[in-house]
Amino acid sequence: MTPTDHNKGLAAGLFCFIFWGFAPIYFKLIQHVPASTIIAHRIIWAAMFLLVFLAIRERRRLFNELRVTGKQLLILFISGSLVISNWLIFVWAVNDGQILATSLGYFINPLVNIFLGLLFLHERLNRTQVVALMIAASTTIYLGIFIGEPPWIALALAITFGLYGLVRKQLDVRPLIGLFWETSLLMLPALLYLLWWLPANTDPLVFDTTTWWLLVFSGLITILPLIGFNYAAKRLTLSLIGFLQYIAPTISFLIAVLFYGEAFTFGHKVAFAGIWIALGIISWQPMQRLLKNKAHP
Repeated sequence: MTPTDHNKGLAAGLFCFIFWGFAPIYFKLIQHVPASTIIAHRIIWAAMFLLVFLAIRERRRLFNELRVTGKQLLILFISGSLVISNWLIFVWAVNDGQILATSLGYFINPLVNIFLGLLFLHERLNRTQVVALMIAASTTIYLGIFIGEPPWIALALAITFGLYGLVRKQLDVRPLIGLFWETSLLMLPALLYLLWWLPANTDPLVFDTTTWWLLVFSGLITILPLIGFNYAAKRLTLSLIGFLQYIAPTISFLIAVLFYGEAFTFGHKVAFAGIWIALGIISWQPMQRLLKNKAHP
């Protein structure tokens, strides 16, 4: 790996995580549209944009690259259902003025991944990971007590995305190919919803031209950061990718509090402080290894 390749990978990684961090602003622009309608459009247009991108990238190899087995399709349907559920919760929360909850959810996600690895993959935890999980769990419970109910949105986002990662880990399918199948398999339900269920069960929704274009490009904003992420993942270490992933929820956190004025209560301060401490604990050893490798190439 040359320094130039590393720098390109770092630029791509920064692009995708900064992009994801500012994503709530995009969905705020169409908050007058029901979240389920936004997701239906996102599924359809993401699949279409992905097909165009893959056709340009793969050319004659496209059909061979898209070939998967029946078992893989079933697993991709399950993983697709999980990631679409995650998108739906995220968009609904953003449009309901709860960006702070989504930020907390994506901060919790790495810790949920550790727990799922312990539960399903029989991975062993070291002492620092155990301490981190205990701190994160206790401060999250405190937030639930403070607000009078569990932080459902944050937990749902962290768990659905964690389960999505767990399911995809079992598949030997390239990320963008997998996402194409995940969205394509759910295109029919999305189309039926938009063409049949929605008009029959709601008042006619008349969107202006800007809204329609924003719905169309919701597919593009889905795949653009993923393309950047895939480019970065091939050129950066997993440890560095792990640190970069905290950029997105940090930006969302700042947007929620400083730009949209969401309430940042004492309970939120305790919860976020606990999560940040926990993330710092589990990141310490990978950071040391990364710095050591930098010092001794």
